[in-house]
Amino acid sequence: MLQPKRTRYRKAHKGRIHGNAKGGFALNFGTYGLKALEPDRITARQIEAARRAITRAMRRTGRVWIRIFPDVPVSAKPAEVRMGSGKGSPEFWVCRVAPGRIMFEVDGVPANLAREALTLGAAKLPIRTRFVARIGDA
Repeated sequence: MLQPKRTRYRKAHKGRIHGNAKGGFALNFGTYGLKALEPDRITARQIEAARRAITRAMRRTGRVWIRIFPDVPVSAKPAEVRMGSGKGSPEFWVCRVAPGRIMFEVDGVPANLAREALTLGAAKLPIRTRFVARIGDA
């Protein structure tokens, strides 16, 4: 699963996801892509599950690019622990995704297969998404 090799700080604030994506809203690598329509945190497990679904649907032909990376640690306290005594230890990694962000791109497969693969991948994610293609394709 994806996670940073090292970080400057071990724990991060929760924060909020405001507005639309500031960058990463255009197709840069592939011909087809999966665009986020809602703001949310996507976990490393969800990214990996979507990647597996997309790769399997494409029968390992073509190429898949993952355009998001989980770089925010989410901490959790153990079950049945009293209030106070500080913040919990980092449990998993997430990526903050804003609306408009391209999350996955694929290339080297026909449009109908790309749409099917990205739809299967989108089913693994907790947000609404849209299939996008370069102008003149699909």
